[in-house]
Amino acid sequence: MHSKVRLTPAHQSLVASFTRQIHVLATSGLWCGDCAAQVPMLDHIQRANPAKVSFRLLDRDKHKDLAEQIKICGGLRVPTVVFLNEDFEFLAIVGDGTLSRYRGKAEKQLGASCPLPGADVPEDESRATLQDWVDEFERAHLIARLSPRLRERHGD
Repeated sequence: MHSKVRLTPAHQSLVASFTRQIHVLATSGLWCGDCAAQVPMLDHIQRANPAKVSFRLLDRDKHKDLAEQIKICGGLRVPTVVFLNEDFEFLAIVGDGTLSRYRGKAEKQLGASCPLPGADVPEDESRATLQDWVDEFERAHLIARLSPRLRERHGD
């Protein structure tokens, strides 16, 4: 899946423009199809600005203490992504998928039939999900960038 992810030039430019350090921590599972589809997107986003975006991936089942603290809708969802600022303070959390991914799942699962496990994600849904993740990274960066405390620290 990693080789199928392609950031657009606009994505690359946006992420390369980040000026604040953000730390991204994701819980995942090798058995998870959504993780296989989405975690490579997170890695590609990080690679667009490794000086300002650090990304760490943890196996949810090996780190249950963390997973229990970041439950979504009462469940141990994956992937769950936590965004932290340069001081490792909480910025945001996104879990189990982005809006585009949920829309795609709802269309399949709430309709007349459900997809087979391991079914390919349609290309347009994959592109939209990647855009959602880029947007989440931008949102976290802007939260840090606009923080009065961090602006004072950095003199900007």
